[in-house]
Order: sequence, then structure tokens, then C-alpha cells
Amino acid sequence: MHKRLFVTFGLVLVTVSGTLAKKEPAVPTPLSKQKQLALVRVNVTGQSYDYFRPWQKKAPFSKRALGAVLSKGRVLVTADLVGNQNYVELERAESGEKTAAKVQVIDYEANLALLEPVDKTFLDEITPLEITPDTVVGDRLAAWQLEPTGALLATEGLVTTVQMTPYPIDVGEFLTYRISLPMQYRENSYTVPLVKNNKLAGLLLRYDSRSQLLDAIPAPIITHFLKEAESQNYRGFPSVGFSFFPTRDPELRQFAGEIGKGGGVYVTNVEPNTPAMKAGLKVGDIVTAVANNEIDQNGNYVDPLYGKIEFTNLLTAHAYSGDVIPFRIERNGKPIQLNVTLEHRDAKDYVSPPYNFDQPPRYYVLGGLIFQELSRQYLKEWGAAWQREAPQRLVYLDHFQSELFPVRALSRGKSPRRYSQPGPPRQQHNWLRRAFLLDSHKSERQRNQIVRRSCRSCETADRRRLHQD
Repeated sequence: MHKRLFVTFGLVLVTVSGTLAKKEPAVPTPLSKQKQLALVRVNVTGQSYDYFRPWQKKAPFSKRALGAVLSKGRVLVTADLVGNQNYVELERAESGEKTAAKVQVIDYEANLALLEPVDKTFLDEITPLEITPDTVVGDRLAAWQLEPTGALLATEGLVTTVQMTPYPIDVGEFLTYRISLPMQYRENSYTVPLVKNNKLAGLLLRYDSRSQLLDAIPAPIITHFLKEAESQNYRGFPSVGFSFFPTRDPELRQFAGEIGKGGGVYVTNVEPNTPAMKAGLKVGDIVTAVANNEIDQNGNYVDPLYGKIEFTNLLTAHAYSGDVIPFRIERNGKPIQLNVTLEHRDAKDYVSPPYNFDQPPRYYVLGGLIFQELSRQYLKEWGAAWQREAPQRLVYLDHFQSELFPVRALSRGKSPRRYSQPGPPRQQHNWLRRAFLLDSHKSERQRNQIVRRSCRSCETADRRRLHQD
């Protein structure tokens, strides 16, 4: 009797378990119904211009990186990735689906760029990343990378420092997160998003594998870039146009005639036709406050989020081109307030432009000789150590251009304004632009005469300078 009941119970159990097995799905849940990562692969092909042979390009290159998907169907990457690009392609991490993309906005100074896919539905079903601007020292950020299979690889690191550092173009300084992070190399390590609580906190700027220290473009710079990108004409990050020195030395403060508790920075140089000069700032002034924030002897102010940090952060991360910022200064012991209207300084406004991407170099051929304007892009042809390997006379001219050539032609075809400081006229160092661009309506013979006349003027000025030395 017991044996018969046991057999019957066994048959019922097998029947029930078989029924339950039939209710389980035969295939896993489709991937398209799962939550998609807010990351896409970005494939770039391009060609850089050869400044040693300005009539041709260098060999093609290809780069592969990650982009952070943002709202309104945009993808955020670094400008380094898409500089001198010929073709940009977005690739879905989970499916491998691809589409072409175009660069919507790019800022080489802040090293940021926005991409948009040609197929407007390509980023559908991807929840965009929100941006978190509240990262401070002691927070942990995760570097998001992708395995070849499309799986997410997250590596956490500790934020150790928040400070102002130069970006790759080396035009001014911007806010930077420094993170201690043992990042693993992957094929898409060229651009890596840094995430805090599933929100975008920054983008990889540079990484030192020996010290395992990572510098990141922080969320405040990204937010500034995105807000400026909303306008019809992107204006870039503002600059003021003066150099300064700490006032820790009491002898320096006494020399400048400073009174009071002894804070602020000493102005060592004011570049011509910049917002600082237009507002009336002069060499020898002591800047004691910017935007109603007191500045100490090291040039730092107390930020409510980061604590003490250099005051230039107020002018880059918090202010925009066109804003009027109050400067409190001391001049010969007397307090003065100046209102500085911020402007962006375009690369073309420099005597030696600090960068030149996506367009060929300017050159002129005369009598078998190639004439080319001096630029930092040309000097970088000597490699990463160009400041040591390039001809030192040219490096000197580039580094001290604001002191050597104070007369600077304005952009948009305006006439140059002359100042009384010593130095060769700007037109002598702008002869190529005059001969090749501004005077392009002239005949070949007239352009050649301009070149010869300018070369003789430069040679005479060089002889006079050598004689004075």
C-alpha cells in the first residue's frame, strides 16, 4: 500500500515539474528590452596637416573611444578625439549597430566636443546621463569602459585634489579633478566617462599609468560648455588677459604700496586689447577681489564647494563671455573698482596662434622658398618635447609674443591699434596674411613685391635689434 502511494506521488511530482518547466521561457529576455547603457563607441578616421610640408597631409589615423549619451540626442566626447577628423561613426555597444555622426560644437581649449548622429532615431531607448556638479575631494568616481563583448567595466577611484591645471592646448587653466585610480587599458580608453551615482561627473583628460593618477574634465566645465553650446553662435570660454604673481613677499607688497591686511595678487603684465586693458588694469596693480570674492596672497579664494582654489576658476567655470565682473584693486595704495567685460580670445588674435585644427596651414611659395607664419602647431611638429627640440629662437618668440609684439591686429578685419611699447610693428610679422589673404585680389607681381618688401623690413629690424643687444 505504501509502495503504491509512493509511486503515485512520484508520477504526480514529475508531471507537475514538467508543467512548470514548460512555463519557463525558451529564450532569454531580448536585449532590446533591457536598460541600455548611456554609452556608445565612437570611431574616428582623419588626417592631420603636415606643417613641415604644408601642401600635403600626414598619413590617415583612426581612433576609437567612448561617448557619453546626453539629452536631446547628443554625444559628449573630447576634442582631442575628433580634431582633424574626416569621418565620425557611432556604434551601439550592445548590438554593434552603426551610424555616421557629425560634430555639432567643438572647443579645443576646453577639450570638449558634441556629436549628433545622422540617424535621429539611433539613440532611442537609451536613457541619457544626467550631470552631477557636486563632486568634492573624498568622493569616489567610477571610470566606465566597455569590454569587447559590450559588457560594462567599472573601476572606482578616489578624488584626491580639485585644482586649476593647463589643458592640452595650454591656453589658460581650467578646473580639474585629480583621481587616484588603477585604470585598466581597453581599446576604447581614449575617452572615458567618469560617473558618480550613475550620473556624469567628468571625462578623462589624461592618465599616468606609473603613478595611477587620472586628471578629469569636471562637470562644471562640461555644464559651462553645454550651456554655451545652446546659443546660436558658440563664444567659447572667456579670458581676461593679464598675468599675476603672488604677494607673499612683504617687500613686494611694500613696493606696490599695498595697504590693509595684505591680500591679492600683483599684476605683472597686461596684454594689449584684452578685457583687462580695456577696463583700465595696469602693471603694478594689486587685485584684491574678483566678483566680490576676496583673494589671498596666493591668488586663492574660498569656494563654497572646493574650499581654497585659484580665482581664475571664477572667470572660466562660473562666468561667460559678455559678463561684467567687478575687480577690486589697489593702485599706489588707493582702492579702485574696475568693471571688466569678459571676452573670448580667438586663436587668430594671437601673433603665434596656439592651435590650428581642421584647416590647412597658411604658406606662400616665392622663388623656390616656402614662407609660413609662426604658430605653435608648427613648433609641435618637433614632437612632445618641442619646447626643447624646436629652434629655441622660435620657441622664444612664441612664448613671449605678448611682450615682444604688443601691437596686435584685431580680428574681423579691424585696423590694428598701436601702443607705445617697444617692439617691431605687427604688420612686419603679418606679411604673409597680407600678401596671401587680405591682398588676394592683387596680381602675382604685386604680392611678390609685398613679400620682398616685408622680408627686407624684417631683416632690417633684426639687424637693429642685434646691434642694440
